[in-house]
Amino acid sequence: MRGRAMIGVAGLVVAVVLLYLLRDVILPFAAGLALAYLLDPMADRFERLGLGRLAASLLILALFVVALGLTLLIVGPLVAKQATALVSTLPGMVSKLQGLVVERAGPLLQRIGGADIINDLQSSMGTLVGQGGSWALSVLGSLWTGSQTLLSIVSLLFITPVVAFYILLDWDRMIAKLDSWVPPRHRFVVRRLGREMDGAITGFLRGQTLVCLILGTFYAVGLFAIGLNFGILIGLVAGLLTFIPYVGTIVGFLLAVGVALVQFWPDSDWLHIGLTVGVFALGQFLEGNVISPKLVGDSVGLHPVWLMFSLLAFGSLFGFLGLLIAVPVAASIGVVVRYGIDRYLQSPLFHADEPALLSAPEPRER
Repeated sequence: MRGRAMIGVAGLVVAVVLLYLLRDVILPFAAGLALAYLLDPMADRFERLGLGRLAASLLILALFVVALGLTLLIVGPLVAKQATALVSTLPGMVSKLQGLVVERAGPLLQRIGGADIINDLQSSMGTLVGQGGSWALSVLGSLWTGSQTLLSIVSLLFITPVVAFYILLDWDRMIAKLDSWVPPRHRFVVRRLGREMDGAITGFLRGQTLVCLILGTFYAVGLFAIGLNFGILIGLVAGLLTFIPYVGTIVGFLLAVGVALVQFWPDSDWLHIGLTVGVFALGQFLEGNVISPKLVGDSVGLHPVWLMFSLLAFGSLFGFLGLLIAVPVAASIGVVVRYGIDRYLQSPLFHADEPALLSAPEPRER
């Protein structure tokens, strides 16, 4: 037993080291594997309708590539244009926000701490914005260099669909082969854990992807409808970051309210500022009470704190590749840990008889 455990730990360590050393080369293959994994249920449905596996795989990949291409052609230029405009106007917006804060809260701040507190506030706001921008650029830069050191965007776009096609074509045979390698006495447990991992991963990835798309579309359309500058970009960013619990809402809300204050507050247009807040309030209500319970549910077993830690840790170690594998690894670890706890609770170690407690001596009568 100890020897098998040592072999398993050694294999895990070797796999992690190889993954770290080859993280730039593995990226398109990991992306292709993830794409095939997500599209396999659709291929199975097409097979049940009478299509062969080859035809179903070709059809699904063709539809995916066409949908992705159309999305990039339609949304890409608009998002790029708004992103460029937002970056160029960000310093002016920050200065305007500082002026608005000093103008509205200046008398109160002077009564509290005099003129020094106003100067400190302006300085701290500028420093905070500068540090936040530097941090965002460093994170994006690390993801970029971590994922594109040896591969260009073009090679990634070409290799990933090819890998996804071949894996999708051979998916059932690969699973059957892996199942045949499991010792017969352990197959029941391994299959049970595999089903639980598959349910946790697919339930979260497919459900959360739909949540991100729905919320991103809702925020973008809502902010665009009320006339907010960069509304489409802010809405899409908020929807995309919804994949990380609470981060999407907080980032999108702060960006939207900051832009709304600069755009509408000088004219005392509180209606549009209130509508901006209302878009995010309604989006959060729909997400918490309608969208997430229906699409994700409570059976995934991924705690928000564990998910955020996994995304940050794997993203820091492996770049964009880490973001791809963070959720599957976190879900798999969660399933194994829950199984281990269940075994412990059913084991003699937990149910061992406790020594009989010595009865306390009765007090003597005086």
